[in-house]
Amino acid sequence: MPLSDHVLFPTTIAGSLPKPSWLAEPNKLWAPWRLEGDELQTAKDDATLLALKLQEDAGIDIVADGEQARQHFVHGFLEAVEGIDFGRRVEMGIRNNRYKAMCPTVTGPLRLRGRVHAQEARLARAHTRRKLKLTLPGPMTIVDTIADAHYGDRVKMAMAFAALLNEEARGLAADGVDVIQFDEPAFNVYMDEAAGWGIEALHRAIDGVAATSVVHICYGYGIPANIAWKATLGGEWRQYEKFFPALARSRIDQVSVECINSHVPLSVLKLLDGKDVQIGAIDVATDDVETPEQVAAVIGQVAEYVPKERIIAGTNCGMAPMHRDIAAKKLEALAKGAALAREKFG
Repeated sequence: MPLSDHVLFPTTIAGSLPKPSWLAEPNKLWAPWRLEGDELQTAKDDATLLALKLQEDAGIDIVADGEQARQHFVHGFLEAVEGIDFGRRVEMGIRNNRYKAMCPTVTGPLRLRGRVHAQEARLARAHTRRKLKLTLPGPMTIVDTIADAHYGDRVKMAMAFAALLNEEARGLAADGVDVIQFDEPAFNVYMDEAAGWGIEALHRAIDGVAATSVVHICYGYGIPANIAWKATLGGEWRQYEKFFPALARSRIDQVSVECINSHVPLSVLKLLDGKDVQIGAIDVATDDVETPEQVAAVIGQVAEYVPKERIIAGTNCGMAPMHRDIAAKKLEALAKGAALAREKFG
């Protein structure tokens, strides 16, 4: 059943929001925590509630925890996994050598020490009546962000991580989370693999999960390495069309994609026939705040290729490195733009 049954063009975010300066260093990815122990946990809880309030005040329909309790969208999950040595870091070229990162190493069989995001999921569920979304890293993106000294095979390791993601996703659904999104920026880099074992791994991750499933695929945060990479992709970004037909046949409920200020031909969205599509109508690579008219225009353009009742309006990617006041204004523009689109196209 489409998420948009009750509200036309419902709004949501791709995942992260900026952290308060008292929790972590602002305007920075991988920002170090400013507290520790019990004080850090309390601060994470406070920041989660603040993120919910920010979204509700802006008029966002499907709210999220803003990833306030994790330092990074991948490593926030990996920290709860046994079989990974964080002291054994290896410099790796990730996203097909787009940039280098110091990555921990898988040294043995993988298993969860316990629940990963139960604290923020239960806290958020208790403090909002709106639909609630939480994000997890996708299996392909995880294996592209970690060194392997145990499995010796990317697909085998991806399936091992998918089993752990499934365990956590089942827990999140039991906590009352309505929407579980798997972030797979690696899909845009390894297109052929994405259409094959990438989707197979997602199927393992959502097996038996009683929540709406989403895969988020974009061209990355608005950081210099990603901006430079996008400049090499030419006048049309056609990566999506290589695996969209496979996604359309998949058991994933919804696909989240980058649209505004990108060179993605919106006609490729026709390849997602039968899926709800979360479209990026807010650019996270600029501090310029969109107008409601600009947001509505993107929704109108997408409506030429996707049924209106299947469109969800969102952000291109996470907003973690952004200034908090700018992020708040962009959320307001998103909600107002969707309301304007309802008037124009509803």
